[in-house]
Amino acid sequence: MTTEKPLFAGPKVLLMGASGSGKTYSLGTLVDWAAAQTPAREVFVLFTENGLETLLGYWRDRGKPIPANLHWHVHKTPALSLESLLEGAKKVGLMNYESLTKTTDPNRGTNNPWEKLLQVFTNFPDDRTGEKFGNIGTWGPDRILVNDSLTETANACFKMVTGNKPVAAQNEYMVAQNNLINWVRFMTQTLQCTFVMTAHVHKVVNEVSGSMQLMVKTGIGKALSDDMPQMFSEALYCARNGTEWFWETAAANVDTKTRYLPIASKIKPDFAQIMDKWLARAKEE
Repeated sequence: MTTEKPLFAGPKVLLMGASGSGKTYSLGTLVDWAAAQTPAREVFVLFTENGLETLLGYWRDRGKPIPANLHWHVHKTPALSLESLLEGAKKVGLMNYESLTKTTDPNRGTNNPWEKLLQVFTNFPDDRTGEKFGNIGTWGPDRILVNDSLTETANACFKMVTGNKPVAAQNEYMVAQNNLINWVRFMTQTLQCTFVMTAHVHKVVNEVSGSMQLMVKTGIGKALSDDMPQMFSEALYCARNGTEWFWETAAANVDTKTRYLPIASKIKPDFAQIMDKWLARAKEE
């Protein structure tokens, strides 16, 4: 198979679903597809939570080697220390809600987890080889970037604003939400490379229909839940039925969208379906 030179940017894919719905595991099919191209396309995965073991298990559990085109970096937002938890408990016991919301963490600038996370994208480091692969903003459609997952990425953004405060004020939620949505817009509208992001879901009341709907969970309020899918070319719902895993584009009460897959239930979770269709549309005549 010969790799075509794409005419336009790679797909932007949102994989959303509950824990255990196969989001991270299905990334293995994306790496396999990229490895099968000539030349192989490089895949870069940023893990902000414990997903590396799951992805590597896609090959190791079947006795297969990990493809050489896979690169990864683990970047976790540190949990609050025991000292910070104790300090927060003391404040909650002594202060009322209004006073708590007005407190600040004087060290949040020094320990800014969002800034540190964004720095990763300026020169992506590979934990596997020790190499660095430059600014993601300069990558072309021949590369693939994955962020696993939105939940802890959003946590880093929120901690930038609150630090170790035991409670957040309403305006702090708004600041964090604005910074997060600006980042998602950059990743989906500016990047030329393929971008995949995994995300958890939660139930939100649809204000139009009044019914419960599954939407993307950010962890910093519900204001951004309905904004996420529209910025991606694919918003796929990952589901498990017994011992089988599927992608859904026709699930009821889930905000999904697709450009490359059929509107259907129980789609095999294989990225080759998306990438082959994109490549066929993007190749030069």
